[in-house]
Amino acid sequence: MAELPKTYDPKSVEPKWYQQWIDNHDFEADAHSRKPPFSIVIPPPNITGVLTLGHVLNNTIQDILARRARMQGYEVLWLPGVDHAGVATQTAVEKHLWRTEKKTRYDLGREEFLRRVLDWQDKHGGIIIKQLNASVVPRTGRGNAIRSMRLTSALS
Repeated sequence: MAELPKTYDPKSVEPKWYQQWIDNHDFEADAHSRKPPFSIVIPPPNITGVLTLGHVLNNTIQDILARRARMQGYEVLWLPGVDHAGVATQTAVEKHLWRTEKKTRYDLGREEFLRRVLDWQDKHGGIIIKQLNASVVPRTGRGNAIRSMRLTSALS
């Protein structure tokens, strides 16, 4: 019998199982299933940075509830939200811009600033979805940030 390692190495175990779950479509809900439905929408984290321990706790509880419902025979959909707080994103980008380049959004102009916000969203939004190791098909959510940015710009 092979000896078990003294410490758990997730990189040697989890990729195989995660890929099997994806291949089996274990993370997909069937809208036409006869099973009773059960769904949870992960509250969308702002893309102002990375996930915190509070996010981890919340998502762990949701994961437990989703797995329990699946074991009880429900058709489960666990869907992550995407950033809905364009104002918070704009503020994070403006702070980063000032800290790294000593410039404001007015120095860049509207189009360049929007490009920077979208770059920020692509970078940090992707990090958050990856951190969640989300049991879902990722979505970009770009439209929400752009609409929020335009509204914010119109008000300022």
